[in-house]
Amino acid sequence: MISLKEVVFTLIPVLLWYIGGMIAYFKPPGAALKSIILHFAAGVVFSVVAVELLPDMIKIHDAKSIIIGFSSGVAAMLLIKYFTGKIQPSAKSETAIGLPWGVLIAMGIDLLIDGILLGIGFAAGEKEGVLLAVALALECLSLGIATVTSLSGSSPSKKVIHLTLLVMALVFISGSLLGLLLLHNTSEKVLELILSFGSAALLFLVTEELLVEAHEEKETAFYTASFFTGFLVFMILGMML
Repeated sequence: MISLKEVVFTLIPVLLWYIGGMIAYFKPPGAALKSIILHFAAGVVFSVVAVELLPDMIKIHDAKSIIIGFSSGVAAMLLIKYFTGKIQPSAKSETAIGLPWGVLIAMGIDLLIDGILLGIGFAAGEKEGVLLAVALALECLSLGIATVTSLSGSSPSKKVIHLTLLVMALVFISGSLLGLLLLHNTSEKVLELILSFGSAALLFLVTEELLVEAHEEKETAFYTASFFTGFLVFMILGMML
């Protein structure tokens, strides 16, 4: 049964997602600030995967499940990247309202996976779930900023922006419910298989999306330090909780 605490922490990333979108709508961030946010969020998510999810993933020592789950996660993300990359160029020229559908689909898939991972985190343990919720909240903040910034190029109405943010939020919530309802009573081996898949997917998102976009701005030592700051903050937080 889903607890009130799980519901509250599931809504935190959704709230930060919407706040990020509104920040970008009313006051678009400069390239430097956006890069710092993306670096810090990447460090946070990487830390939670490395410090919390991976130890739970390998504690059963079932190498077969880890190989299958991790390889499937990487393969799935490569396929997603390939197909969204193919549809993005034609989307801008063929849609009536000119929305960047390739970017929006990729963001939607990201949020669905993040929601499922949050459900997995709570299934693995309360501490993992709380830390992952905070980490994903920071990621959702940066993704909300990035999404609305991408939308601004097609000059959408305020209604379109609000509707886009709402639909994406519902995608995240649906993923969370899926993870919470289906994985609380699953066996350890099945949970390990899913954790392996989710860990690979989340690491892929960090390295191929957050950091790639962050590096669009000329790199400085301060930007790089923000990544390791995010990693260190949540590694210490994980030790304290």
